[in-house]
Amino acid sequence: MATPSLADRLKSGDTILSGWIATPEPLIAEGAARQAFDCVSLDMQHGLHDPMSVMRSIAGIALAGKPAGVRVPVGDFAMASRALDMGAEIVIAPMINSVADAQAFVAATKYPPLGERSWGPARVMALRDIPDPATQLATANRSTLAIAMVETKQALAVVDDILAIDGIDGVFMGPSDLSVTLSDGKEIAPTADWLDEPVGLIAERAKAAGKIACAFAHNAARARHFIDLGYRFIVMGPDQIYLALGVKALLDGLR
Repeated sequence: MATPSLADRLKSGDTILSGWIATPEPLIAEGAARQAFDCVSLDMQHGLHDPMSVMRSIAGIALAGKPAGVRVPVGDFAMASRALDMGAEIVIAPMINSVADAQAFVAATKYPPLGERSWGPARVMALRDIPDPATQLATANRSTLAIAMVETKQALAVVDDILAIDGIDGVFMGPSDLSVTLSDGKEIAPTADWLDEPVGLIAERAKAAGKIACAFAHNAARARHFIDLGYRFIVMGPDQIYLALGVKALLDGLR
């Protein structure tokens, strides 16, 4: 029996814990994929990845038997399409603040009739053993995920409209930016109690729309909180934390 795709698992209600790799070294991404993560995602927005490191890291993640995700830079929908061509199964677009932003994202990540994605999947077909172009065309729209980040006051106001767009598979709640924008720049408070209402609202609206709620968590306690609220794709990271925690655990009791 074929292994269910990341999209199939999420659409069936599974909870996915993803690594979050900012460092542009494929061996780090592969190493993370060999741990207990369900998926490993690469950060181009605030991380140091470029197209070449993304291409190579996706291959390392695939070698370890896991699906890969990519967060592209703000507004870089061309890179969203390229990430899919490179083999990403989930693409996350930051700062989707309007219906127009979401529609442009869909246009780049879905083949017609949903979008306008250009044809060029040679790498993903080889990496995922897709047998022929017809299969790629018939399956890509449903087997890959376009996730819009809802992380501003503007996006929160139109979250239902974003979720209603055919081709948007879910929304990703960014707690840090959400705290900055909702406090009018007065606070960076991703774990503040006053965020609980909007954070819960985003999960509720995604569920009502039949789509996937995603979130960024700095630690296990916060991940559990998001899971309890209904989030199903939880990013754990970034990778600098993995190194720091590993060194701390290694030296505990020695210093």
